[in-house]
Amino acid sequence: MTKKIEVCFTPELIHLHQLDGKIIVVVDIFRATTTMMAALANGVLSITPVENLEICREMSKSGHIIAGERNGIIEEGFELGNSPLAYLNNAYSGKKIAMTTTNGTVAIEKSKENSAEVLIGAFVNLSATADYLKSKEHDVLIHCAGWKGKFNLEDSLYAGALVSLLSEDFKFDCDGAIAMKAIYEANQSDLKEFLSQASHAKRLQNHNIEADIDFCLTIDKYDMIGKLQNQVLVSQKVESN
Repeated sequence: MTKKIEVCFTPELIHLHQLDGKIIVVVDIFRATTTMMAALANGVLSITPVENLEICREMSKSGHIIAGERNGIIEEGFELGNSPLAYLNNAYSGKKIAMTTTNGTVAIEKSKENSAEVLIGAFVNLSATADYLKSKEHDVLIHCAGWKGKFNLEDSLYAGALVSLLSEDFKFDCDGAIAMKAIYEANQSDLKEFLSQASHAKRLQNHNIEADIDFCLTIDKYDMIGKLQNQVLVSQKVESN
């Protein structure tokens, strides 16, 4: 039986999709899921995604390093915000992180019910995620975190990139997958230039974090996936096809 792939463009639309038995790939390119992959690739033991700021703060009492961001800015009282660069060079190797962000952790929470698996998606591990999905027999739903319930360009473009890599193994189950595949393939030679128009890229540029944007648009830096297991995100090595 042919596997199917579809795209949900924002958590506000997730109720329109059937999650049962599907692998859900949650993506928040700028920056939550990219940051999560950078952390896991640099030795972080686990990441607990949390929707609520206060609950996340409390987790510092149980030995977690707490990372909290709203509207692109680190929240008061948190050790970390939402920059992937903070985790490089094994800066938090061996640590457990509790993380809450404006959009990404909301999308993860809304992806859990009845799904077969929840993965986190980012350009930095694009091919590893595609290889993993090819090896499974489940239908796939790409869940874009968007921006405060609205469509955004960078997450949807990632969806197009993943659909493009999976197009020979999966049947498109929605027009969104077809559209974003075409847009990605037309702009893949210069993603940064294309995404410079994106509203969230402009918001981040206003915070002077150009290096974060560059990192988030790096393709295939890591050959592992991030998977939700027992309510925490952990890394798993993937053998390329």
